[in-house]
Amino acid sequence: MGRVYLIGAGPGDPELLTLKAARILAQAEVVLRDGLVSREVLAMVAAGARVIDAGKRCGRQGLGQEEINALLVLYGTQSEVVVRLKGGDPSVFGRAGEELEALRDAGIEVEIVPGVTAAVGAAAAAGISLTDRRLASQVVLSTYSRRAGSGAGEWGALTPETTLVLYMPGREYGEIAQRLREAGLPADFPCVIVSSIGRPEQEIRWSNVGRLGSEARLSPPAILIAGRVAAREWKRRGGAVLQGFDEALELAGVNEKGG
Repeated sequence: MGRVYLIGAGPGDPELLTLKAARILAQAEVVLRDGLVSREVLAMVAAGARVIDAGKRCGRQGLGQEEINALLVLYGTQSEVVVRLKGGDPSVFGRAGEELEALRDAGIEVEIVPGVTAAVGAAAAAGISLTDRRLASQVVLSTYSRRAGSGAGEWGALTPETTLVLYMPGREYGEIAQRLREAGLPADFPCVIVSSIGRPEQEIRWSNVGRLGSEARLSPPAILIAGRVAAREWKRRGGAVLQGFDEALELAGVNEKGG
């Protein structure tokens, strides 16, 4: 038996891959890749490797999770280096737990190689800190669920000091805004949406909860960040000042120039 690597491909820029991920991709015999993995990262896969598309994008149904698990086990018994290549980081909304369990139950060695998760990539692209200690005391990573009965309870623990990062926000920004209001966030709570992180077609949209529903939809994949950490840039771009934001900066000893 060989070893299966669950590798994080990051948001798309191949220069954001870890050295370990690049080395293993160059040695891979089989690669099961997700749809969000960029062409530039795929170009780093060994020339003779078998590459299998296991992605689901824009409503197109790909392989089911049970099928992916079975393929990982099959190739793990036949090849020395097998890669499950995922966008972002395998451990963040990547179903890594199910794949790890299937491989371990089959007695196959498996290793996670972490990648730059989309939350961190989006914050870097927007030039903000998710955990600015002057403005945020916690970060919540979540996905936007449209299942029946879901609502404010999902984000019931949000406070003005929370930075909320939403993976896969889809195109219904108005519904997201409504749930954020139901969770207690004010209309002037700042947001930023980053689409196609780190790629040439990257877009960044600054807004707030009140205006979110009227914003033009950005192409997926996208990340939505809601938090006071985005307030300074939103204000610089002419947005309404978040109530209490200036006071928070003053208490933290921060002037308008960031000193």
